[in-house]
Amino acid sequence: MTSTPGCERFPEAELTDDAFLGRRLQVLQPRAGYRAAMDPVLLAAAVPARAGQAVLELGCGAGVASLCLGRRVAGLDLWGLERQPAYVDLARRNAARNGLAVQVLTGDLAALPGPLRRGFDHVMANPPYYAPAAGTPARDGGREAALREETPLADWLAVAARRLHPGGWLTVIQAADRLRDLLAGLPGTMGSVMVLPLAPRAGRAAGRVILQARKGGRAPLRLLAPLILHEGPAHDGDRENHSAVLRGILRDGGALPIPPQG
Repeated sequence: MTSTPGCERFPEAELTDDAFLGRRLQVLQPRAGYRAAMDPVLLAAAVPARAGQAVLELGCGAGVASLCLGRRVAGLDLWGLERQPAYVDLARRNAARNGLAVQVLTGDLAALPGPLRRGFDHVMANPPYYAPAAGTPARDGGREAALREETPLADWLAVAARRLHPGGWLTVIQAADRLRDLLAGLPGTMGSVMVLPLAPRAGRAAGRVILQARKGGRAPLRLLAPLILHEGPAHDGDRENHSAVLRGILRDGGALPIPPQG
């Protein structure tokens, strides 16, 4: 069955109950729609949030990144924006069933709900990776809306920058081939840019990047050594071969070891 992005709630029979962070989180997700995997977990692990700070996730889907961050750092003021009502419902249910307070609002980047028109210490986002004309559209409407760009990437970055307090941090995960678009789209108010390539294996090209930037930051751009996600030269059957750093994130909810930037 193909889901419709405008539906208000997924039928229970179309949901799965998935574990994250070594079963520290249990998350409802649609069987056929957009399903969170490693990327939102890595996104949350990269955010340098501290207790008492306010965090906004743009395009939060079922809430996985916000929940992972909330499980790692207690005492955060967590907010999420999602335009698809059925995913908003899932994110709210997932927050409640995991005992985490996340305020998830339905809305679009072009017209943020009133409660989000404020300053945040951190904004994080996992924007769609694919350009409008790239590849074959997904059969599921919700998955297509999550993966294919409709709002330009530069608009995501501009909205994020406006919502940050001076000195606040933007953290984004994106396909590596969109790095040029990320750097070109950053508003002039954002500096102290850091780029962390995510390589599937040693010697392989990065497939993803994490970009961080600070509002008002003045430090020079840093290109960090790649984070290697898997050990060995190739996949070895059914044996788990995540790198030690990745195991610490996926199993234990650890943070990415990113050096601080001024």
